[in-house]
Amino acid sequence: MSSVALKHAIPFSQFERLRAAREIILHESEALSALAGRLDTRFCEAVDLLLDCQGRVIVSGIGKAGLIGQKIVATLSSTGTPSQFLHPSEAVHGDLGCVSDRDVVIILSNSGETEEICRLTPLVRQLGAKIVALTNSSHNSLAK
Repeated sequence: MSSVALKHAIPFSQFERLRAAREIILHESEALSALAGRLDTRFCEAVDLLLDCQGRVIVSGIGKAGLIGQKIVATLSSTGTPSQFLHPSEAVHGDLGCVSDRDVVIILSNSGETEEICRLTPLVRQLGAKIVALTNSSHNSLAK
């Protein structure tokens, strides 16, 4: 093999890393494509709620969904949108005072059946806040 070819040869460990990275990116792009196909008018309704929000955008979730929710709040805050993270367990133990009928509450839950989320949702509704649910299907308690 020439010295030029040796300079451009990719070591096996790097080849495997590149293969894995490409596989992950392709998998994620397939997931985004599937998500794009699932969007319907409910998406537009959620966007309208957020655009018309007169209060704050409050985001809630537990576990990984909570971590994602905290990142959403950080992004909203950095763009000048008044926002706050509300932990569902803390909410049902006294922190609901931060929620008003001028707010939009985004609730994140993969299963839509998490106990804390199922307890939080009707309380938020009673306070008059609008709810945007983000979940993996429309066939669970949160989605309904």
